[in-house]
Amino acid sequence: MENFVLDGTRMLIALGVGIVFLMIMILKTKIHTFLALIITAVFVGIAGGMPQEMVISAISSGFGSTLGSIGIIIGFGVMMGQIFEATGAAKTMANTFIKKLGVNKEEEALAITGFLVSIPIYCDSGFVILASLIKALSKASKKSIVSLAVCLAGGLVITHSLVPPTPGPVGAAGIFGANVGLVIIYGMIIAVPMLLAVLAYGKWLGNKIYQIPGEDGEWIRPAGGENLGAAEVKLDEELPSATKSFMPIIIPIILILLSTVSKALGVTGQASVFFQFFGTPIVAVAIGLLLAIFTLASHMERREVIKVMEVGIESAGIIILITGAGGALGQVLRDSGVGNHIAEIIKDLNVPHILLPFIIATIIRFIQGSGTVAMLTAASITAPIMASLNVNPVMATLSACVGSLFFSYFNDSFFNVVNRTIGIEDPKEQIRVWSITTTIAWVVGLVALLILNMIIG
Repeated sequence: MENFVLDGTRMLIALGVGIVFLMIMILKTKIHTFLALIITAVFVGIAGGMPQEMVISAISSGFGSTLGSIGIIIGFGVMMGQIFEATGAAKTMANTFIKKLGVNKEEEALAITGFLVSIPIYCDSGFVILASLIKALSKASKKSIVSLAVCLAGGLVITHSLVPPTPGPVGAAGIFGANVGLVIIYGMIIAVPMLLAVLAYGKWLGNKIYQIPGEDGEWIRPAGGENLGAAEVKLDEELPSATKSFMPIIIPIILILLSTVSKALGVTGQASVFFQFFGTPIVAVAIGLLLAIFTLASHMERREVIKVMEVGIESAGIIILITGAGGALGQVLRDSGVGNHIAEIIKDLNVPHILLPFIIATIIRFIQGSGTVAMLTAASITAPIMASLNVNPVMATLSACVGSLFFSYFNDSFFNVVNRTIGIEDPKEQIRVWSITTTIAWVVGLVALLILNMIIG
């Protein structure tokens, strides 16, 4: 094993065939993405000429080291998300922004709500939770359900794709070895112009596709609609206070950012020890989870709370396995040295290095639909290459994340959730409602990524 020497051409061919093989397994067979990634890792290693013992060792170490850094965070994050869903905290956030922003600012309120809610909650769940709110707003204000839904869903999907502790970005950061705090900071910076673009498109589209909910559950399309002003939506159930609802999200983010900023500023002594410990992502998210348990879920029975969190653990399992498998494939590529070989080829091309994860994530997203799978697969394939090219791992992470937003359509579950929830049945309108929305976010995100990379890359 110590005398292993890479045949660059053979390994490159094996990688190309392996990627095609991976796509076929994900799209055309009943093999799960987790198993497909492991099979691909074995195939690429063996076909590329690596000793069998080296392949198995790389898979084991890659899987373990990747999950060692982010597996716990993903578990904590999804458990917290389930508590948000069960207690109605997400609805409280939406109501808070609607009241604060005032008349005719429903779209802005929903975009900001989605932007924050999707940090701990899956965007699919967040949209379903808030569906009754946007229907009530549309009915009362006579604003098109389309504009409200696009703004809410846009806010949800952007942070879901870019900002930890959402599982996809956390997993990609772990594979690239990026600082999670910096991914949060720069992810937020890139996400803001993306959100503004989606907000503008949502408002415009609401005038083109004007639809409101009727009294008996049907959908009404009048010739035109008059905006009657902001609506005060009253929900039947009792909801937690705004303070309780925001704390489990805001405090972990603040702790992580304080750790990152204090380290960058060279803070020393006991203050540094404090910031670095409590700002460790695992500790910070654990604090957020504890806050959610003892504030939001304080009125619930112990068994009920545990049951709610176990639902989150079940949903986290798949993401954790896929993330670990992506790390295993990445380790095989690292140990084989194929990343160095590809890096030498890329250096002679006129394509910016930062675009490689973006391009691969874009292709995978379009082919198989899942943004999380796209960013994690792109990360596992390109991490060794990015390291060889000395690309900033934070920028590489965000490159894969932005690429995963490309043109959501029928093979993406969120595409169907958004359109079906608001009664959009015509395929052309469905594409305008959601496929174009995500593509706008994708384009703006790419521009923001390239500008940010020029500044700090």
